[in-house]
Amino acid sequence: MTENSLDPEDWDAFRARAHAMLDKSIDKMANAREGRVWTPVPDDIKSPSSIPVQGDATKVDTQLADLLPYGVGNTHPRFFGWVHGSGTPSNIMADMVAAAMNANLGGRDHGAIYIEKQVVNWCKKMFGFPATASGLVVSGTSIATLVALKAARDHMSNFASRQSGILAGKLVGYTSTQTHSCVARTFDMLGLGTDALRRIPVNDAFEIDTNALQSAISADRAAGLTPFAIIGTAGAVNVGAIDDLETLADIARSEKLWLHVDGAFGATAILSDKIKPRLSGLTRADSIAFDFHKWLHVNYDAGFALIRDEDAHRRAFSERPDYLKGTDRGVAAGNPWPTEYGPELSRGFRALKIWAQLVEHGTEKLGQLITQNCDQAQYLAELIDADPVLETRAPVALNICCFSYVASGTNLSRLNEEIVIQLQLQGIAVPSTTQIHGQTVIRVNITNHRTTRADLDILVDAVRKIGAQLVEGGEFATA
Repeated sequence: MTENSLDPEDWDAFRARAHAMLDKSIDKMANAREGRVWTPVPDDIKSPSSIPVQGDATKVDTQLADLLPYGVGNTHPRFFGWVHGSGTPSNIMADMVAAAMNANLGGRDHGAIYIEKQVVNWCKKMFGFPATASGLVVSGTSIATLVALKAARDHMSNFASRQSGILAGKLVGYTSTQTHSCVARTFDMLGLGTDALRRIPVNDAFEIDTNALQSAISADRAAGLTPFAIIGTAGAVNVGAIDDLETLADIARSEKLWLHVDGAFGATAILSDKIKPRLSGLTRADSIAFDFHKWLHVNYDAGFALIRDEDAHRRAFSERPDYLKGTDRGVAAGNPWPTEYGPELSRGFRALKIWAQLVEHGTEKLGQLITQNCDQAQYLAELIDADPVLETRAPVALNICCFSYVASGTNLSRLNEEIVIQLQLQGIAVPSTTQIHGQTVIRVNITNHRTTRADLDILVDAVRKIGAQLVEGGEFATA
């Protein structure tokens, strides 16, 4: 009886295939500065096809190579639309090794587990957390927020909620109107309901109004509700604002609340000598959610949940049935296992590309690149302020600059949206839009180590030219 496997029959031929694909992938990254930022996806890639019954290695290689030009554009230096990291060539090698090992990071005693533990220890040091803190590599800040706020919720009930459930309508939390939507989604998934999340107004710098926060907490207590968490923001997604984290920590301490910080991209600015003083309150947080795949340029996906109270973290998730019993020796050693700190038992080796990025480039250089992006955002604001047809619409707190094309007698919201679409369709740049004081504006986020000031010059020149053409056409005139 013939028994088959999925290994190649000719390893030398496979090695040649792999080298050819590696060369194509490296060519893609080596030329990341060239050509269009975004290219529309052709119909043959969009069209559904039948599930393959017979395999075809040649077809795989052809279609993989054909896919390379049709990314979202975030490797290009003029991708400004959303907070996407730009990746690094060296991460290809980490992903190759991770694929070859095919490790499950749920637990057990093997080399990959100790790489993740090293990353956890580095994160504690990065944010000034005690050695007794805990952490977990996850897919991104959305899941990190879920992990952290579940620990906060369960801690409030002394972990009885894990068995008896949680009474929706009693627990309430607080965040600003600028906080990322993942916080409200977390309240939904935790059974609290989005109505339990109080959205506190912001000041002129788009930072949470701490006086309004204090008033909201007092009002909820008077109404018989139970406040349990404050969610601060380090780098609001719209404009990059940083909440007054020190004051939030003071309020959390006096009110005996859990302070969580959504630091998806902004928290890692603690590596920037320029920005670090504004993030001092991070060291006082009970938990931080952030991404390595944004401003630290680790290839997707790589997020992190950092939690001060290891006991609370583990008690919120740990469940070790008989088939996951730990031992002191053998493969089932290496306790506690990562699965005790989050919802996943099956987990990929994300930690390896984080580890490789930090070892190869070091926190000093990564921090310098964060400072560089912040300086570039200030440069862009200066270009806009010096241009009679452009106008900044929010303070530049970090790396995000929001601005508008201005023309009298024109519907500026529609005009700005069309300028952004034209920039994307023409392949010049990929900014996005957002709402500032009820008006659609052009939003430029800079989290790319390849971006130069020359790229910003190109952007401003293109905005000016496209805007003038659209205004001249008369389509966006107000009635």
